[in-house]
Amino acid sequence: MIYRKATIKDIPLIQVVRNSVKENQLSNPSLIPNELVEEFITKRGTGFVCEIDDNIVGFSIVDFIENNVWALFLLPEHEGKGIGKKLHQLMLDEYFSKTEKTIWLSTETNSRAELFYQKQGWKNAGFHGEEIKFEMSFKDWKK
Repeated sequence: MIYRKATIKDIPLIQVVRNSVKENQLSNPSLIPNELVEEFITKRGTGFVCEIDDNIVGFSIVDFIENNVWALFLLPEHEGKGIGKKLHQLMLDEYFSKTEKTIWLSTETNSRAELFYQKQGWKNAGFHGEEIKFEMSFKDWKK
């Protein structure tokens, strides 16, 4: 397994991962075009990928402008192997190396992702639209 920062060349495989998920599915994949992913990994934030045998099996993207987790997804067959935890750690380490502002994310209620974020120490902050909202302070991250 190789973990590294995402590059523009990774976008097609990032899209494959994003569109393969069973939860938090996009109602319309064209809502997240390649140009938007490029903007998030080159201008707005930073992304990380996990590769196995030259194939991207998971990715995470943090947005420094909105102070949020824009994405953290894995191919379904690679869940439960610690990949999500490592991508999560890399993303938060990068975020909090640049700012001490509280970071937030939203995810589908009653999902595995909701449980994952609770286990990682995120605090319930109500709702963002129909999704549950979580926050992580710099202080909580340092613990």
